[in-house]
Amino acid sequence: MKIEPRMFTLPSGEVLTVRSLCADDAEALSAFRNAIYSETHFMARYPEEGASLEAMRNGLAGCVESPVNFEVGAFAGEKLVGSLVLHRCGRISKYRHRAVMGISVRKDHWGCGLGSYLMQLAIDQTRANGFEQLELGVFSDNSRAIHLYEKFGFERYGIQPRAFKLKDGTYRDEIIMVKML
Repeated sequence: MKIEPRMFTLPSGEVLTVRSLCADDAEALSAFRNAIYSETHFMARYPEEGASLEAMRNGLAGCVESPVNFEVGAFAGEKLVGSLVLHRCGRISKYRHRAVMGISVRKDHWGCGLGSYLMQLAIDQTRANGFEQLELGVFSDNSRAIHLYEKFGFERYGIQPRAFKLKDGTYRDEIIMVKML
């Protein structure tokens, strides 16, 4: 689904353009993901595990064509600095009331309100699309993200122990969270 473009002003006065990502944004999305995969261990992938440009183009084109799935990017000029992706949990009727989401923000844009802005956008659009609950998973040691999600009414309902194994051999649990809409 296509989300209408909007502007978000950072505390510094810089204005970001927030809009749906389309197939033409695959290169910007690839650069963004490679950057965020390198900045923190809180992402599910490492940089070398990123999707191909063709796969990104196809995925973004599919989001634009979907009546309920979407991916939004926050741009500082031509540079992608934040992303929100939201998908229906499944195609079968017993899952259709559920959506799953993820937010990622470049480290140099942490703490400026962008995550909150994207979260509110996710909640508002999820409700407008008729979903009844919004779900996500988060690394158990990502206290900044957990705080954001709880601020917006997400509740913890489970833990997947040792969900992530890092290159150094250590493990991280995943906290599963939900917000009823």
